[in-house]
Amino acid sequence: MSQHYDAVVIGAGQAGPPLAERLGKAGRRVAVIERKLVGGTCVNTGCIPTKAMVASAYVAHMAGRAHEYGVRSEREAAVDMQRVWERTRGISGKAREGVERWLREMPNVTLLEGHARFESPTSLRVGDELIEAGAFFINVGGRASAPDFPGIDAVPYLTNTGMMELRELPEHLLIVGGSYIGLEFGQMFRRFGSKVTIVERSQRLLPREDDEVSAAVMGLLRDEDITVYLGAECIALEGEAGAIRVKAKGNTLCEATVGSHLLLAVGRRPNTDDLGLEKAGVAVDAHGYIQVDDHGRSSAPGIWAVGDCNGKGAFTHTSYNDFEIVADSVLGEGARRISDRITAYSLFTDPPLARIGLTEREARDAGHDVRVGMRPMSRVGRAVERGETTGFMKVIVDGATQQLLGAAIFGVNGDEAIHCLLDAMYAKAPYTTVSQAVHIHPTVAELLPTALQSLRPA
Repeated sequence: MSQHYDAVVIGAGQAGPPLAERLGKAGRRVAVIERKLVGGTCVNTGCIPTKAMVASAYVAHMAGRAHEYGVRSEREAAVDMQRVWERTRGISGKAREGVERWLREMPNVTLLEGHARFESPTSLRVGDELIEAGAFFINVGGRASAPDFPGIDAVPYLTNTGMMELRELPEHLLIVGGSYIGLEFGQMFRRFGSKVTIVERSQRLLPREDDEVSAAVMGLLRDEDITVYLGAECIALEGEAGAIRVKAKGNTLCEATVGSHLLLAVGRRPNTDDLGLEKAGVAVDAHGYIQVDDHGRSSAPGIWAVGDCNGKGAFTHTSYNDFEIVADSVLGEGARRISDRITAYSLFTDPPLARIGLTEREARDAGHDVRVGMRPMSRVGRAVERGETTGFMKVIVDGATQQLLGAAIFGVNGDEAIHCLLDAMYAKAPYTTVSQAVHIHPTVAELLPTALQSLRPA
């Protein structure tokens, strides 16, 4: 049995549904194939549920600080992990239901369930059904990778997906990997009441960031009584459920720690290893990411790749931008390009770390005439009023061209305020556009002009 469509979208993550809708509205007959849950990582195990858990952890943390604000409580705050799980799953489930309802109501779009595997550049199979199409859009996302650590087959461990299913509080959570995922879960579960130890192979946390950013995040973790071991190379695992150890060269101090649970946060890999891409002539790199050009086209004519599986970004916002670029390539003028995208992401600890553009180190290495402006969050009225003065803001400018090159804001509401600078970068406006602007008081963004007015040579 076979069916023919104008276009097939494989995967219903962040980029797939809006692309299907755009194609359907353009009059094309579209099939969307999803093998598991619509919504992808963001809706089911990523952004939405994890940030719901972060919100619960924030409330638990602030309940412990209530006396600092003149608030007294008759009872000591306690975390009910079952209720945290129910709230998190409820928010995630509602979002997933919304995406599925949206898909099923799209004109000219059919949602199919099953695992898609290519049989040729113009056909794939889902179960017993052969599907032919003139165009394919691969949106299969990624998953946590399991490193080849000695002992990994004998020791129970969790990934970010398994962490979302915990309904009881770990007594002592061991985390291998001081990544963005590891740090978010580490702070979150420490605030829930777990003892937390993080083991990282690099000599500092977040090695892609500038030194003062890494140091500030490290200070935050230590202030919240989270143990961090750095420089832990050649990691091996041993033990059993409830009694797990991490062995490492370079920093053997961690070996005395016994954890009840283990989280591996050591990277992700694309879900491209069981799609039959070789039969379609789709090239992948050494890590399995589909190789695409600046418009999302793969090496095979008529096949595009969007989202995490193309290696051009690992975020919900970059996936959505991939949809916009590919839709413009297929239905528009083809003017939008992946290379036009400015690096932008956030570490959603409390406070968050928001990052855009180049770091100071990257700007120097690229030959820019680097100027740096910094201000501590203790100078921000909004932060002082809220009693959350941890962190700083840092802005990087090219002194010769007056162009904004990048910024980091580690502090309350920094993940929102940084968009003032990001928008100016996209507009290619000189930094004086922001430094001479009048911002609302009292806000976090109001100190951005002041930071830019304090530029100094790096």
